[in-house]
Amino acid sequence: MNVQSILSVKGTQVATISPTASLAEATATLRDRGFGALVVSASGSTIDGIISERDIVRALAAHGASTLGRSVSSCMSGNVLTCTVSDTIDALMSMMTERRIRHLPVVDASGQVAGMISIGDVVKFRLGELERENDQLHNYIQGNVQ
Repeated sequence: MNVQSILSVKGTQVATISPTASLAEATATLRDRGFGALVVSASGSTIDGIISERDIVRALAAHGASTLGRSVSSCMSGNVLTCTVSDTIDALMSMMTERRIRHLPVVDASGQVAGMISIGDVVKFRLGELERENDQLHNYIQGNVQ
């Protein structure tokens, strides 16, 4: 199974924010959209960075309430790891676990944003796979092979 399998169920919606937007705007967008991270993009289709709830909390701890007036670019992660629709679920799980990444933008062949995968999406998909395998084995053992 690959990333496309997750996106076909989840969808390809990606929330973006401008690097010049304030962190107050970013927190409101995260709250309103129910996402844990936003792709930072001046164009809306390329990746300039990523900002997550963790990035904002770290900035708040370092700079206090004045953080909310700062720009997104002041605390975004600029070195963004990405994946493609053809990457396997196992490779994604490994990369996200080893690098402690919770959100991974999906890019197409031209480097344009094509989706966003969270560790929750990966776990949910993998649990579904395991449940289907378990059901198939149970049916096989019970002699209910179709």
